[in-house]
Amino acid sequence: MEKLDFETKVEAAKKIMEQLMDPEIPLEKSVKLYKEGMELLKEAGKILEEAKIEVETIEKEEIDSEELK
Repeated sequence: MEKLDFETKVEAAKKIMEQLMDPEIPLEKSVKLYKEGMELLKEAGKILEEAKIEVETIEKEEIDSEELK
């Protein structure tokens, strides 16, 4: 799967969820879509965690630089 940004991954997962709500979807296809959706959400979660760590690092550096003044 190509590298997608957070928003694109979440949007793709939403579209998969909509497809899974179709009562006519074959079992094999639903399992495949479910796996794909879960992988997208896992990757999106990693991106979110990395962003959180980056923000915390920036905040800590800001606090440290303020303490040095």
